[in-house]
Amino acid sequence: MNTTRAAWVFITPALIVLGLFFLLPVVAALVLSVTDYDLYALADIRNLRFVALENYWTLLQRPLFWSALGHTVYFVVVGVPLSLGASLGAAMLLNSPLARFKPFFRTALFAPVVTTVVAVAVIWRYLFNTKYGLVNYTLDSIGMPTVDWLGDPHWAMPTIILFAVWKNFGYNMIIFMAGLQAIPGDLYEAARIDGASAWAQFRHITLPMLKPTMVMVGILTVSGYFQLFAEPYVMTEGGPLQSTTSVLYLMYEEGFKWWNLGSASAVAFILFVIMFVVTAAMLRLSKRGEPA
Repeated sequence: MNTTRAAWVFITPALIVLGLFFLLPVVAALVLSVTDYDLYALADIRNLRFVALENYWTLLQRPLFWSALGHTVYFVVVGVPLSLGASLGAAMLLNSPLARFKPFFRTALFAPVVTTVVAVAVIWRYLFNTKYGLVNYTLDSIGMPTVDWLGDPHWAMPTIILFAVWKNFGYNMIIFMAGLQAIPGDLYEAARIDGASAWAQFRHITLPMLKPTMVMVGILTVSGYFQLFAEPYVMTEGGPLQSTTSVLYLMYEEGFKWWNLGSASAVAFILFVIMFVVTAAMLRLSKRGEPA
């Protein structure tokens, strides 16, 4: 058996799995997005009609869609820098030669990543409860006014962002630690001999050497934060006053609450296009200044 044939034999099972469980559903969703597939079509397929781009046009005219998109962008713009900053800061602390009990802290900080998001969100919902939550109890005990964290439209999204950053920053922390450990120690030693301060070492050595890692982590984090769903679903159910309704949450409601599966598929593909454009822009910006 030649090398090419052997390669195809080994990758064929993976291609079959990807085709059945990824490519086929994507194509089916694309087909649904140009139809009026809903509860009536589920009952009788003869009710299904081809509507071309009507679902997309209707969505772009809905104020709720633009509101959900604004909430999602707000979540990304605020949450991603916080997540990256917390991840990089924790990674640098754990990578420091002065740090002690590194395995314990790595495990403790990474633990939220592997915990069930629904279970942890329920706990956070009780922590931020207006009447008997621990956060408001602490504020009240030190004489500060309490806040309706999940019932006030101005505070609901910041609370969800705080939860998401705490839940996910450990994953990026591990990647940043791997990137930091790949930086040659000779560079820092030479910089210290030349009298470079800690900030100068971070700016001129750590950040440039971490650029490929930073780009990858940034793209992964942006993609994940655009898919905001579980946090508002468990903590606020899209409220109050739809102030935490995201694009993915809107897709869920369209598809599984109102059974407008054609419209829900259109929402999914609009989100995909937005994520694709943002990712392409990030890659393009990351290559600025590099030799052609």
